Amino acid sequence: MPSKEADHVSWDGLLQRSWPREVERLDREARVRLTGKRVLVTGAGGWIGSALARAVAKTNTRELVLLDAAEGALHEVSQALNASGGAVPHTAVLASVCDSAAVDEIFGQYQPNIVYHAAAFKHVPLMEKHPFAVVANNTLGTCVLAEAAAKHGCERMVMVSTDKAADPASLMGASKRIAELVMLGTKAPSTRMQVVRLSNVLGSSGSVVPLFLRQIARGGPVTVSHSEVRRFFMTTKEAVATLLGTLQPVCPAGLLVPEPGASIHVLDLAKYLIGEKGTSIVFTELRPGDKMEEAMISAREAYSGEAVGLLRKVDTPLINGDELVAGIKALEEAVRRREVGLLLAAVLRLVPEYRPSLLLRERVSAVAGAAVNA
Repeated sequence: MPSKEADHVSWDGLLQRSWPREVERLDREARVRLTGKRVLVTGAGGWIGSALARAVAKTNTRELVLLDAAEGALHEVSQALNASGGAVPHTAVLASVCDSAAVDEIFGQYQPNIVYHAAAFKHVPLMEKHPFAVVANNTLGTCVLAEAAAKHGCERMVMVSTDKAADPASLMGASKRIAELVMLGTKAPSTRMQVVRLSNVLGSSGSVVPLFLRQIARGGPVTVSHSEVRRFFMTTKEAVATLLGTLQPVCPAGLLVPEPGASIHVLDLAKYLIGEKGTSIVFTELRPGDKMEEAMISAREAYSGEAVGLLRKVDTPLINGDELVAGIKALEEAVRRREVGLLLAAVLRLVPEYRPSLLLRERVSAVAGAAVNA
């Protein structure tokens, strides 16, 4: 759920862009386009999922289904919707997107017209230490959902992706890139499959903003990995409007990216939050899987056509059906056997531009060395 401290920060002076009018328009239009629809939000207890749930609850949606594997977060967002007094009925469902039987049952029971897939493990350094979990949840979970959406004839499935999927340097980014390929490669004649890459959402759980605010409250120092690290940022309201913008009839299927504006030095973000407080700043180092600078699209991708609202379509390399199926089976086998070398080989087969971190390469070497000496 959103942090109260971050919600009270004004980002206008940092972002300096002209999105507010478009954001308000998309919010108004969504109220009309969601009228009478049944909407499923996965990862509903997370930052983006809960923000989406609150936005959908303000529309004329017929029914809202909240899906999450985290009991506490699911309960919290459900209670928040109850307290808001919204007229939209909602149902909280405790289940994992990796559980194919549960997911099929949910789709069969609630028959969602629109699916917003926000469930994901996203914390880069933590996921470098848990490679099987991130691939199982982010990639294989998306396979389960995409198959269910196609089988049950959903009108639209929208997956929330990340700029870290572009030329990934982390396994989290690579897992999301393969999830993108799954979405774009799923044969679903009656379902519009859309993938939206978001940049860093200011204030989201696990992001630098809550960390910086806690450090400032303690009197510092504020820790920044490197003076030259840059990131693209957006507010939660912009992220939700971007996702609701997929509902526009002219918004195409495929990979979609919001106009990012200029990237921002994380150091400048820290200074912005510090303001006149005089808190000191200490530089640490890049974490495993981190890049010095992110990009919204990869070197092998290109923007296509005119913007639709805040979104532009991206031409991206795809994988043919047989290769994708074989690659997913290889991932499933690697996760089942918990062999990190096999896992990285399967990921690189699907995402050759992925550059594994030193942490993961050393883990593979250590496992190989142990096998030789056994």
